[in-house]
Amino acid sequence: MATRIDKEACRAAYNLVRDDGSAVIWVTFKYEGATIVPGEQGAEYQDFIQQCTDDVRLFAFVRFTTGDAMSKRSKFALITWIGENVSGLQRAKTGTDKTLVKEVVQNFAKEFVISDRKELEEDFIKSELKKAGGANYDAQTE
Repeated sequence: MATRIDKEACRAAYNLVRDDGSAVIWVTFKYEGATIVPGEQGAEYQDFIQQCTDDVRLFAFVRFTTGDAMSKRSKFALITWIGENVSGLQRAKTGTDKTLVKEVVQNFAKEFVISDRKELEEDFIKSELKKAGGANYDAQTE
């Protein structure tokens, strides 16, 4: 059976993360049968990491505040988490299902596919977003 996505519900969750006035900085998109639906959401990145267990596959849209001494800005990441215990068939299907998620989640600075919890560390993700962000004035001294 082909995977589907609940576009309206997922778009509402996506827009909540994109809203700078919202405390929600992350949302997951999970499988409910053969349909991708919004999962958990929260204001603390560490709470998101707790969702990433060895037996699940999920997609996440996360807002990070990055920048340097000259400017602070929001950067967004699309994270695909595939737990260590996810079957080979489900792993393969996750790659094709991501195209459905990208129909909703269209604006992000960098995309990550992660199955090792160490790569979920906030500092690692932020450093990758910083590299993708262009000018970096932190390297200059005043």
